[in-house]
Amino acid sequence: MDNLNERQKEAAQHKDGPLLIIAGAGAGKTKTIAHRIANLIKGGVEPKQILAVTFTNKAAKEMADRVRFLLPAKEEAGGSPVLCTFHSLGVRILKENAEALGRSKFFSILDSDESFAFLKRAARETGFEPKDINMKGIANTVSTNKNKMIDAAEYQKEAAPSFFKDAVLKIWKRYEELLKENEAYDFDDLILKTVLLLQNKKEILNYYQTLWKYIHIDEYQDTNTSQYEFSRLLAEKHGNICVVGDSDQSIYGWRCADFRNILNFEHNFPGAKTVLLEQNYRSTGNILDLANRVIRKNKLRKEKNLFTENKTGDKITLFEAIDENDEANFVVNKSRDLINKKNVRPSDIAVLYRANFQSRALEEHFIRAGIPYQLLGTRFYERKEIKDIIAFIKFALNPKDNISLARIINVPPRGIGKVTLEKIISGKENEIPAGTREKINEFRRKMGGIREFLLNNKLSESIKHIVKATGLDMSLKEEGKEEGMERLENIRELANITAKYNSLENEEAIQKFLEDTSLMSDQDAIMDKQNREGVRLMTVHSAKGLEFEYVFVTGLEQDLFPHRGWGDMEDSDIEEERRLFYVAITRAKEKLFISYAASRMIFGSRQMKMPSEFLEDIDDTIADVEKNENNFYGGSRGGGGWQKPVDDIVWDCLV
Repeated sequence: MDNLNERQKEAAQHKDGPLLIIAGAGAGKTKTIAHRIANLIKGGVEPKQILAVTFTNKAAKEMADRVRFLLPAKEEAGGSPVLCTFHSLGVRILKENAEALGRSKFFSILDSDESFAFLKRAARETGFEPKDINMKGIANTVSTNKNKMIDAAEYQKEAAPSFFKDAVLKIWKRYEELLKENEAYDFDDLILKTVLLLQNKKEILNYYQTLWKYIHIDEYQDTNTSQYEFSRLLAEKHGNICVVGDSDQSIYGWRCADFRNILNFEHNFPGAKTVLLEQNYRSTGNILDLANRVIRKNKLRKEKNLFTENKTGDKITLFEAIDENDEANFVVNKSRDLINKKNVRPSDIAVLYRANFQSRALEEHFIRAGIPYQLLGTRFYERKEIKDIIAFIKFALNPKDNISLARIINVPPRGIGKVTLEKIISGKENEIPAGTREKINEFRRKMGGIREFLLNNKLSESIKHIVKATGLDMSLKEEGKEEGMERLENIRELANITAKYNSLENEEAIQKFLEDTSLMSDQDAIMDKQNREGVRLMTVHSAKGLEFEYVFVTGLEQDLFPHRGWGDMEDSDIEEERRLFYVAITRAKEKLFISYAASRMIFGSRQMKMPSEFLEDIDDTIADVEKNENNFYGGSRGGGGWQKPVDDIVWDCLV
């Protein structure tokens, strides 16, 4: 406890009853929760009675490492605290109760592409042509309602009659049937189906309430309705729920996250104790000064003011660019100077942007400059050959998984086409020619052998076996020396990665591997072996929870950041955009660069842009201005803040 400040200590020493920890950016929330868990165990609570839930595998691992460090001599007999993500917790409960649900414990977890493929299949089977209807709108409607604890029957009652509603209902109902037929859950089901199970099976709910007497929820401001209900149910019996979060960092409204969950915590859990963590250990004084100025304009928040004992630090650099190429050139030149003149590691530099399209110009300039970079979101597990191997494993264990079947039945090519595949899936194999049926039977025999090998050997050895048994090794070698060998190298790397599961029993290792790969977030890509170096390029949303020595926040232009999309913004939208800018600012530890462009290419046409209203809080006391000497932009700073040009009509005409 000597390493904690007074507020952190107050939170860590709290034991019974609801606890709300409002933790500002960089205020040591993970450290505080880890100490609280350790303190509970030292106070006599059995480790296995403690549950801590986060949103990413990265956060869960960091929490586990910190607790392990604080309790190096814990007794194995006492078990370990359960530290996991919401979705992995759902997977655990669904697997442990598979029999009660009438499902296999080897169920498949669909990624977004697989889920969308099922929806399109459901559309065709209910009389709709996917290309003729708004399939993305239907997918979004189904997902949004699941996150709000609304099933198809409830949606039918609530939504106003329309052609779209009718399409959603028919497709949704068939979609659910397909999921059941294929022993599969989509990502939203991992929470929704778990909550429904706990609501409908009181004996199962009582088991988990008794098992976990102390509940911790990280990033509580990002919970949606189903996650809130999940947390509430588990904590209902003992009332020992500790949530930590910051309403100022709620940026996932578009994912159905409801920051009102943290604002209403004291109402929903009467008698709750509230602890405010305001001391920031991450950033310099100037960076925090700007962060506080920006966020205090929001009305829907828990009042707090970040402070630090760190140095004041360098002033923020504000760059006025001519266009997106001038902006990218500025970012690359500054990055080169940091790397070459200050010996900064490229991975300590992050370039953030509001919209994905902004990465194009940045990437081109980093490539030309020869500076290594990593674009967050291009993941090792998204490579075709890796997804193929995972599909072989999933189908071997779950022969009802038609998504995996469709992916691998012709990998490597064995002359089985789409028409044949459709007949297999629809149960019409008797209509398939005898020669093709023999190919299918041979494929099934191979899959049976793979299943047996998987259940009796280490996972890393099983991957080697799959490559040889399926003929994938020879097929890739014949594909072309460079590309084929690169794919084999990737599969070999997958085998290396899975060696970390070798300490587990074979079946447990397989399930843990499939769960980890299915639930991996974009941030986990940073830990990929091949991607540890390079300047990080990512959206601000992807940067949540991360920190870097040097941060560039680009594209601070009106309608881009804040992002207005296609229509006018409501007050709640502008507050979320301001929270997003606050998150971007507070990723920086040592130095912050902010840039905007006088013009930008959008949808194929060049548009004149105006500085973001968020820049109005920057003045000479905390920022220095740089600009290209050829920049003719007429914005001016007056009265200590950034002012937009007064000739708005002229600018509109230029657009």
